[in-house]
Amino acid sequence: MPQHHSLNYIEMPSQNLPATQAFFEQVFQWQFESYGPAYIAFKEAQLDGGFFQSDKNAHSPEGAPLVIFYSDDLEASLAAVEQAQGKILRPIFSFPGGRRFHFQEPGGNELAIWGQ
Repeated sequence: MPQHHSLNYIEMPSQNLPATQAFFEQVFQWQFESYGPAYIAFKEAQLDGGFFQSDKNAHSPEGAPLVIFYSDDLEASLAAVEQAQGKILRPIFSFPGGRRFHFQEPGGNELAIWGQ
């Protein structure tokens, strides 16, 4: 049962739903449920959510929130993103508290992965 005022669900745009689904299935092993040609939902990813078909996408320099994943092995995660046709926008860099990289998934959204 969701907790009062907790983050519960996130929705993101995708310019290519089939490519977005294939990417997240390959890199993060997410399972999806289709709700027609314009929406796919995922569960069991610590936070449930979905992707909707859109001509737009999310990039932090344009004011969009940056969704950041955690990894126990940052280099392996970077390799998995590249193998799944993700585009590296910012290679691994250090910041206070760890290291991270930014990437673009095939549907056009910028995301990041951080680790120690």
